[in-house]
Amino acid sequence: MMRTTEFGAGVDTSVLVRLVTGCPASLAESAKAFLAEMEVQGAPVFVSNLVVAEAYFACQYHYDIPKAEILSGLHTLLAQPTFHVREDLLELLAKPGLDTAKPGFVDRLIHTEYHRASLPLVTFEKAAAKLPAALILPLA
Repeated sequence: MMRTTEFGAGVDTSVLVRLVTGCPASLAESAKAFLAEMEVQGAPVFVSNLVVAEAYFACQYHYDIPKAEILSGLHTLLAQPTFHVREDLLELLAKPGLDTAKPGFVDRLIHTEYHRASLPLVTFEKAAAKLPAALILPLA
């Protein structure tokens, strides 16, 4: 396989969901085997924030996994050295009470990305007032 970056691959939501849920078993085993091969090659696997957000929702709605379990599972999985994610994602996933926090995980993920880029989060969501550099627009 020819690599064009420092990463071996970037996984999509279907792969991440299989790794988190283990279902269906045949697909989860295939995903694990792929990761093992990437580890042998010393080729980190990139996971984008969008894939993490999609997996978070897919695990809730298609597998009925509680938010706290999903967040914990994602943190445990993505903290492995085989994966490359934004450092602030792991910090966010480790936040206590994230499963019930307002604003929620995905809103905080968006805020984190904008904050990293030194941009304010502009929103109508009043709960975002808890976040630094958030601008809550008034209702017209």
